[in-house]
Amino acid sequence: MNILPELKSRFRVVLSELVDDPTELLGMIRPAQDAKFGDYQANVAMPLGKTLGKPPREIATEIVSKLDVSDICEPPEIAGPGFINLRLKDDWLVFRLNHAVGDQRLGVAADNEPRTYVLDYSSPNVAKPMHVGHIRSTVIGDSLSRTLRFLGHQVISDNHLGDWGTQFGMIIYGFKHFVDRNAYETAPVPELSRLYKLVNQLVEYHNAKAKLPTLESELAARTEAVATQRSQPATGDKAADKKAKKELGKLEAKVTEAAETLAATRAKLAAVEKDSKLSELADQHPNIASDVLEETAKLHRGDEENRRLWDEFLPKCREEIQKLYDRIDVKFDFEYGESFYHDRLAGVVEEFEKHGLARESEGAICVFMDGFDAPMIIRKKDGAFLYATTDLATIQFRIQQWKPDAILYVVDHRQGEHFEKFFAAAKLCGYPDVELCHVSFGTVLGDDGKPFKTRSGDTVGLEALLDEAVQRAYSVVSQNDDTKPNGPELGEAERRRVADAVGLGAIKYADLSHNRTSDYVFSYDKMLALTGNTATYLQYSYARVNGIFSKGSIDIAKLRADGTSIQIVEPAERALALELLRFSDALADVVEDYRPNQLTNYLFQLTKVFFSFYEQCPVLKAEADQTRNSRLLLCDLTARTIRQGLNLLGINVIDRM
Repeated sequence: MNILPELKSRFRVVLSELVDDPTELLGMIRPAQDAKFGDYQANVAMPLGKTLGKPPREIATEIVSKLDVSDICEPPEIAGPGFINLRLKDDWLVFRLNHAVGDQRLGVAADNEPRTYVLDYSSPNVAKPMHVGHIRSTVIGDSLSRTLRFLGHQVISDNHLGDWGTQFGMIIYGFKHFVDRNAYETAPVPELSRLYKLVNQLVEYHNAKAKLPTLESELAARTEAVATQRSQPATGDKAADKKAKKELGKLEAKVTEAAETLAATRAKLAAVEKDSKLSELADQHPNIASDVLEETAKLHRGDEENRRLWDEFLPKCREEIQKLYDRIDVKFDFEYGESFYHDRLAGVVEEFEKHGLARESEGAICVFMDGFDAPMIIRKKDGAFLYATTDLATIQFRIQQWKPDAILYVVDHRQGEHFEKFFAAAKLCGYPDVELCHVSFGTVLGDDGKPFKTRSGDTVGLEALLDEAVQRAYSVVSQNDDTKPNGPELGEAERRRVADAVGLGAIKYADLSHNRTSDYVFSYDKMLALTGNTATYLQYSYARVNGIFSKGSIDIAKLRADGTSIQIVEPAERALALELLRFSDALADVVEDYRPNQLTNYLFQLTKVFFSFYEQCPVLKAEADQTRNSRLLLCDLTARTIRQGLNLLGINVIDRM
């Protein structure tokens, strides 16, 4: 039995007599913030007071008189203007805990109304090495997949690889004109990556060169507008002068924006022009941008040579990405990339046109939808398809193939407008009953508050990021081991194994512990700290609990099977018991809004409550064997909950640190 859903179920019976739909009110039943108010608190009477025109305390009294929770709670108490405080019965807590002791699921019930979810996450462009920007989508999606599966839902994870399109046009063009054959034969993926970067840089150079006059004119015009605005004399009218000052601020902001864009454009030009080899290549390939698009179009048309090169490049690129997935223990059920849907795109456009959902506009085929200033283009004037077309073909396939109740897209927040249009178009196309959710996330930042980069300004590669985390973790583990009172306990091989788990866990947890919609500042030092809300602290806590069993020569599996019962006597025991039983609540919170940080918050709170219990309640030195065994089982449940929780985050535990 999961506590919070059960309490909400009991309240629903009563609240349904007062309002037609009590769903919003049920969301106001939450764990109490302070133990003096009980274990759970229902604040439903206050909004009902406004709705029903009665004093909230009177409504609370009516609710309590009809509420049937006597089997799990002490008599509810009404406090203040109408708060309903609930305290779980100690004997019920003991019963649930003892059930959890012998339950592999730790007392967490599977959802009695399982759903089918399709999870779309990670989705790198296989033509480029994975970088720090891929970590959030990958670990958030993986954690949601693990959690939903644990709760009994059917999950279909689909890695929608970027294995088609312009990036391969760039590589094919680069291979035909710039390839270093020896480098390609020795290490194909680094050479393909070099070719992509080179071609992309040359394309951007020519694009920047073409834009430069317009950007210079734009800056001059905006600067002149600021000068004109500044020259306007004050009128003496406070409102008018305030409005003029505000307008000046807007114009100055536009000047700053234009100046920054121009500076970035000039920097791109300078990077090529100051390098004699790059400059020479740029002069030799003046039409590289259009030539790349032509190579892409030839690939899409089935050109024999381009298709042969694509077939040759793709497995090599995919193999490199798989090494990283294996390293961070991320798996997918399917990997249907963009190329899989290429033959379906024309059919999508025809379907929209057939049902009058799309029409021609300036030569392009567009879907016009209420609430959007601009349409969604599904076929360009030149006949090329877009990401939106592929996404519509993808959803069509997923619904036909898997019949999901929900499709979650774990993609960064900058794609928000695209998904709003895409979801609206999908509803038009006849998929109104499927939950479509953009599980958006913020950016990984450096200390300067800008997207995390290397010192040279390049995007940080994911492999280098993981290597650095593991190496730093090795230093932390070694220092911790070297300073143990009785000397080091770990051999070199074990130190390396522990460092791998700690380093990779730190990277994942640092990401997952933040509200996914927020940006966060990347810091190795913070994520590897042995204190605070970090994976390292939780792994260390798990190892310390196991150390109790080792120190006392406890066969915890035998104790678990012997029928020993947990008892609750001390307040610290009760606090730990309650926190352990809130594991299911935390998982429900994760699923409610697809936020893994609800689980990290819970695990951190659990460890804090555990160490408070451990300080106040002797375990190995308990006065009576029954008390000792009961507390050992509380320790065991804590360790198992930490292990299970970290597993749902994709993080390993270590027995010794």
